[in-house]
Amino acid sequence: MPLVGIPDASRFLTGSFMAMAVGLAVLLVIGVDLAGRRLRESPRTRRRWTILTSVGAGMWLGVTWAAAETGQLSRLDLTPPPFAALPVALVVLGALMAFTRFGTRLVDGLPLAALIGAQAFRFPLELLMHHAYREGVMPYQMSYSGWNFDIVTGLTALPVAWAIHRGIGGRRLAIAWNVMGSLLLLNIVVIAVVSMPVVGMFGPDLLNTWVMFPPFVWLPAVMVLMAFTGHLLVARALRQGT
Repeated sequence: MPLVGIPDASRFLTGSFMAMAVGLAVLLVIGVDLAGRRLRESPRTRRRWTILTSVGAGMWLGVTWAAAETGQLSRLDLTPPPFAALPVALVVLGALMAFTRFGTRLVDGLPLAALIGAQAFRFPLELLMHHAYREGVMPYQMSYSGWNFDIVTGLTALPVAWAIHRGIGGRRLAIAWNVMGSLLLLNIVVIAVVSMPVVGMFGPDLLNTWVMFPPFVWLPAVMVLMAFTGHLLVARALRQGT
């Protein structure tokens, strides 16, 4: 898979985004398998879930990459622009992952601390996004130097997960963290949307077009999807714990 990216992006940046997206897909597959083991499913059932998750994750990575590489997502001359379909797809896919049997297995098979701790990927992600801003690839407002504060979610995920695992803070801590993380995720998503060329709230020099190209399309397609689904899973786990 070639490092396509956009002309000004370094190989470090493109390679790091690829590695993180693929790593999250692998983490999801591991989580699905571990949930099956903790639920004491038969090897055949666990293997089926693991294979289906691997195939689904691979297809999603491939489809979104292809849509960006062929230039379909950057067709701003169309109304509505094709990229507008991606946020809708993310909401639908995230809801399906969280509220179907797939999500039920994760909620029932994994401890709450694991679901929270998995969101720690948002800390290195924010470091990469800031690097993208420093390279001039990503607009300023989408970094933690601007209006993106989601790094707080990544920084607190592991400490909160540890506290929950140790029985410290309980439901109130988990709920407070999940609400905070959800709001910070919503904040950066809104910033990203209003920075698109069709809105351009921050001006013509600060447009969010980099996510229309591979591998950066995986920022919304994989990273945001995993963060969104993760918050839904934590909410489900907390609701079932009542």
